[in-house]
Amino acid sequence: MSETDRLRARLLGHRPTDTLAGWLGALLVAVFGGVLRFWRLGQPNTLVFDETYYVKQGWSLLTHGYEAKVRPEVADGVDRLWAAGTPDVFGTAADFVVHPPVGKWVIAAGERLLGVQDPTSWRLGVAALGTLSILMLALAARRLFGSTVLGLSAGLLLAVDGQHLVHSRTGLLDMSVMFFALGGFCALLLDRDRSREILARQVGGHLDAGGSPYAPVLRYGPWLGLHPWRWVAAVSLGLCIGTKWSGLYFLAVFGLMTVFWDMGARRAAGIREWWRGAMLRDAPQAALTLVGGAIATYVATWAGWFATSGGWNRQWAATHPATGLARLVPDPLRSLVDYHERMWVFHVGLSTPHTYQSNPWSWMLQTRPTSFFYEGPKAGQQGCTVTECSRAILDLGNPAIWWTATLALPVLLFMWAVARDWRAGAILSGFAAGYLPWFLYQQRTIFTFYSVAFVPWVVLAVVYLLSLVLGRPDDSARRHRLGLLGWAAFLVLAIAVFAFFWPIYVGDVIPRDDWSMRMWFRSWI
Repeated sequence: MSETDRLRARLLGHRPTDTLAGWLGALLVAVFGGVLRFWRLGQPNTLVFDETYYVKQGWSLLTHGYEAKVRPEVADGVDRLWAAGTPDVFGTAADFVVHPPVGKWVIAAGERLLGVQDPTSWRLGVAALGTLSILMLALAARRLFGSTVLGLSAGLLLAVDGQHLVHSRTGLLDMSVMFFALGGFCALLLDRDRSREILARQVGGHLDAGGSPYAPVLRYGPWLGLHPWRWVAAVSLGLCIGTKWSGLYFLAVFGLMTVFWDMGARRAAGIREWWRGAMLRDAPQAALTLVGGAIATYVATWAGWFATSGGWNRQWAATHPATGLARLVPDPLRSLVDYHERMWVFHVGLSTPHTYQSNPWSWMLQTRPTSFFYEGPKAGQQGCTVTECSRAILDLGNPAIWWTATLALPVLLFMWAVARDWRAGAILSGFAAGYLPWFLYQQRTIFTFYSVAFVPWVVLAVVYLLSLVLGRPDDSARRHRLGLLGWAAFLVLAIAVFAFFWPIYVGDVIPRDDWSMRMWFRSWI
């Protein structure tokens, strides 16, 4: 074996060769998840939970270029008008909104395609992202674990997670946060493999040609190219931030992660001063690419606000002349900066009590899921055939998945910190970016449904445990049989739990006793 091949094996590990089966399987799992997400997507045909804000704001972006205020004379009954197919509810005055526009443009895309009078349009764009994320996670997990079986397991588990399903069927912003964060993660996985392939070729080629391992070229290691997938990650993470500012944490954590991966690659390749090599040749480029690309993308997401004159705070600079160096900044950009300062003040001061607010300590166990919708039809109403029925949409993660992921966290920490398994660290990065920051804001009004942003990594944590259950290739036949049995049993359990909760994920009308049977804890009510 040549030094290049030996180094490639060390840097890249096992790669599955069943490419066609991997793609076809991932597509089938995504189609399955898509059917669940698009089935009766227009039900309920009323605005659900915070759709009352974002569905309307999406339409306003289409018609005005910015989020306009609802006219005062229709404000009290605006949701009824909207559900009745009357979207002409806006004036020209701008509304103060506290989230950037990307997620609302996703909603607007569906409204433009089907027409805002159709409730399906309110959720179409989000459902499309939810379905695509199943495909993306299946392929990412296949690359991460080097196994088509584990990749398809990840896609299937995401397809049957209740929180992912509910968000995919609701016109909110958080599915867009999750999708673009996952997109950045997938792009950096591809960048990792591409960079390591370049490193293997260059270092291995030098050694195969008889070069000395003490040659100057191996002091810091070679330059690893332009990293095109990092640019893709930068755009995706910029769109994530352009949906909600919580995407900043994904940019920070993933940016550090990709540099650590480069450090590890240089060390494994035998680069003598691998740490300095990464700091000199990888970190500056990563910072420029990821931070610069994300900032440029984020600013571009405000194009509608820039292109019109009526957006909130759009004319602030005209009445606040610049002084000093601030005169070098264009007025629209100064207005946007002031707008962002006001958004920040709102977010840090948000502490209004809410029935369904929850502490992040409870999120992994899903002890206080958010109720998105509830009605109690009586006999003869909405198809109710008993004395009293319930029609609910509860944003509850699949307990089989989330509770197992909770058990997986200490295993992942051990495997990353002690066993030095990079895959465990990659999975933990999603928790570090999407979960840990919320512990800084426990005094604020926050909700369990924010945790959908890191649900792909919850699934990957479970799949990591399943990889341990399946065992290693050199295990005995009996061990393999037991592993397959455990793997299959868990997938069946997850699907069965999902099917059990299905009625309260999609708002089916069921007898109230059946609804009560699904409220395992009082805190779920």
